[in-house]
Amino acid sequence: MKNTATCYLEKDGKYLMIHRTKKKNDPNAGKYIGVGGHFEEGESPEDCICREVLEETGLTLLSLSYRGIVTFVSDQWETEYVHVFTSNRFEGNLHPCDEGELRWIERKKLFDYPMWEGDAVFLRLIEKNAPFFSLKLTYEGDVLKNAVLNREVISPDTGV
Repeated sequence: MKNTATCYLEKDGKYLMIHRTKKKNDPNAGKYIGVGGHFEEGESPEDCICREVLEETGLTLLSLSYRGIVTFVSDQWETEYVHVFTSNRFEGNLHPCDEGELRWIERKKLFDYPMWEGDAVFLRLIEKNAPFFSLKLTYEGDVLKNAVLNREVISPDTGV
């Protein structure tokens, strides 16, 4: 199993997203995802996301909200724990990202962009200001087959 962290930086009703277009053999190719990446040895979730945001964007997080943990289970990839954060306080100057194009996307239009079905589930939870959540998403290929929120099966379309 691997541990990763992602953060949705919020500003003026928009989220900072990466359109994954640059990495070879990228399972996220063509999709819009939050900023983040893999843990390094000895890092906490907070250490990881602060480092990843700085590396990928040039921005330093000044505040952080730990929103939940997502367990991705796939028939093609290793199981992954994704620690999900949001932040509305950061500083610095945005720089180009070597994994894709950084774009500020209006929150109300976010679901019009290509993304993993499961990402839409936890983004809806964030939008609803849900309390800390544990979400398990099971995929067959690129298709979301099952979503379980806090041990209860939910509809992937609504997040409830």
